[in-house]
Amino acid sequence: MAEEIPSAVVVFVALLMFLQFGASETEAAVYSGLLFLPCAFKSYLYTKVRKAETFKWRIHLVEMLLFGCLMGVAVYLNECHVKVWVLFLFLFALSLLCAWHELLSRLYYDRMLSPREQSIYGTAKMVSSQMSLVVTYGVLIIVAGFFEVFFRSYQKAWAMESALVAGGFLLFCISNAVLLRNPRAHSGYRYESLSVAVRNEWRVVERIRRKPHVLRVLLSLFFLLLPQALMFNTRVFFLLADVGQGGLGCSVQEVGFAQGTIGVLAFSFGLALGRALLQRQGARRLFWSMATLLTLSPFFYMLMAWHPLPDRMLPLCCMTFAAQFFFGFGLNLCSVYVCYISEERYRSTLNPLYVPLVAGTMLVPMLLSGWLSTHLGYAHFFALCVAAAPLAWGVLFLCQVKETLLPSDGQLPNEKKQSSENTPSQ
Repeated sequence: MAEEIPSAVVVFVALLMFLQFGASETEAAVYSGLLFLPCAFKSYLYTKVRKAETFKWRIHLVEMLLFGCLMGVAVYLNECHVKVWVLFLFLFALSLLCAWHELLSRLYYDRMLSPREQSIYGTAKMVSSQMSLVVTYGVLIIVAGFFEVFFRSYQKAWAMESALVAGGFLLFCISNAVLLRNPRAHSGYRYESLSVAVRNEWRVVERIRRKPHVLRVLLSLFFLLLPQALMFNTRVFFLLADVGQGGLGCSVQEVGFAQGTIGVLAFSFGLALGRALLQRQGARRLFWSMATLLTLSPFFYMLMAWHPLPDRMLPLCCMTFAAQFFFGFGLNLCSVYVCYISEERYRSTLNPLYVPLVAGTMLVPMLLSGWLSTHLGYAHFFALCVAAAPLAWGVLFLCQVKETLLPSDGQLPNEKKQSSENTPSQ
């Protein structure tokens, strides 16, 4: 939960803050996309961090820096003139710390838990992270909307909201300082400089690049995630924009309830259901159903853009629930790509290559999405996102991705390794 609170601020809340403090949709999309850079490149730090003997004090140090950064945002927002680029620098520092904290936490789990315990812990981790995401992106955004009405100033409202997030995060910092135990020490690790760690990681990248068919596999992943990447930020633009501009004219409270509460819960249900079915029926059987649902998520936003909602809140929540459920269900397909690319490198349940691969694939479309929605209009923009779905299906079919990624028995490579080995994950 301490991982997810600042991550939710970087991934979701930051976009609303950029818009509220005067950034255009193009600028807000670029700033929000750049905040994903630390997540996309944090895998290069994996080798360096892994050599450390213990991670407990490092986790506490990073958590205190995260708290200081959140409080810095709150203090800065109390200033008379807030500049968007300065706010971006604060949030980019927060994103760097989030990536570092998440990497330290994953390695802490590896030291503390056996592979069997990690598989059990994975469900608890997902539930707790989604709960904290609902609180941060849902409840606190709604509270920020009420603060805006009460103070009659969005600047004071966001300053108060940032202070509340910092205060809540401080409670987790204190609890972790009391509850976390020192992990088991592992001998045989030696210190590496950052340059050596990066060179080691680059050798792995070169080995992956020489894998057969890796180019078409990555190309298919790009097109598979293209509709979601394009609408990741623009769906919020669409909800906040005035009706005269083609949007729905929602308030901050309505965005927090529809996207941050209903949407996050739907995404969690879809993710959990897809993961359960994937383990039970296998990736080969569910490949095309997951690919179809993942790419069709923008269809519901296109319906809302082309047919304005008379009674806005109920259909908005229903459409958001369906879109986010499809997104969560289909996103499980990315684990097939991760298993194919990572091979023996990451065999633990908590694969640190998953987020960098997905974030790196979505980064460029996210940066361009604000400019496209501004010039095309929301109705045509979401139609473009829907049109990208059959394009993705065609690329998957022509590249024969299913046959490349999956063995004949439909079992993922990592699953076969984990079923035959019970040694602790390194």
